[in-house]
Amino acid sequence: MGELNSNYQTKSAVLFVIFNRPDTTVRVFEQIRAVKPKRLYIAADAPRPEIEGEDLICAETRAIINAIDWDCELKTLFKDKNVGCREGVSSAVTWFFENEEEGIILEDDCLPAISFFNFCDTLLERYRDDTRIRHITGCNLQQGKKWGNSTYYFSNMTHVWGWASWKRVWKDYDKNLNKYNNDEVEEQLRNIFEDPLVVDTWKHIFEEVKAGKINAWGYQLDFANFFNNGLTIIPNENMISNIGFDSRATHTLDENSIYANMPIHEIDEITNPVFILPEKQADLLVLNRDFNIEEKRRRQNAFRKKVKRWFKSVIKRAATFLA
Repeated sequence: MGELNSNYQTKSAVLFVIFNRPDTTVRVFEQIRAVKPKRLYIAADAPRPEIEGEDLICAETRAIINAIDWDCELKTLFKDKNVGCREGVSSAVTWFFENEEEGIILEDDCLPAISFFNFCDTLLERYRDDTRIRHITGCNLQQGKKWGNSTYYFSNMTHVWGWASWKRVWKDYDKNLNKYNNDEVEEQLRNIFEDPLVVDTWKHIFEEVKAGKINAWGYQLDFANFFNNGLTIIPNENMISNIGFDSRATHTLDENSIYANMPIHEIDEITNPVFILPEKQADLLVLNRDFNIEEKRRRQNAFRKKVKRWFKSVIKRAATFLA
């Protein structure tokens, strides 16, 4: 059990990934500022030359470093040429773990609770040498449902809206998924997820990412954890609010999403689960919603019924013809 308080100073190094949203950047920065990390890394992609005025907005966003008013070691990685979401974030995290053995990662639209930092500090230390645990997130997508009586539970899923991890984990990150082929992926996914529709959806995502059709960096972390039998720590109370659901976002465009601007909760103490096993039903709750599994199942069943009726009609016509 670890006591949490509002005057906490984080022990861990923090990576802050920013780009072109000074308004959300300031809000997240103020939470970082409140916990005064001794080592702060700030990474920023360069403006896109085809977007008029983005250079000015990016410069305004980068100027956040001028608001650092506590004693800390600051390192910056400011790109001179735009590299996009996949390369921009993944290269920033790689840079971070080239300098740190463990730490906390926040993007410019992931607003953390203050207690998120102590939550990460405490569990980074607790599970530092436990290779079963690969990821700590502050994001809870369960919409109020809790799993067990502890502060957190374990999951096979990887959420990257405010997270922490170790260098030992990031070394397995494969940006282009070169380590895996399609046949292996389908077989191994069946060892994790029982529902064929979930497996098919993950396989499709894998193929799209590998083909470069999805400009994302987070799915690769999912697959690295899946194929290394890794567990994620997920708090039973949501501690991260994604405040970036709008037209400026790369992926989170729907301002009416149930995941947009979720309320954040401060936790007063940490109680640890007795058993280190994934909550499969918690994962399925999120996957069924995000992958629209029930609708896919209805369409699949309707198609099967249609084929069955067609087959019966063919047999009936054949029997009439042969009579």
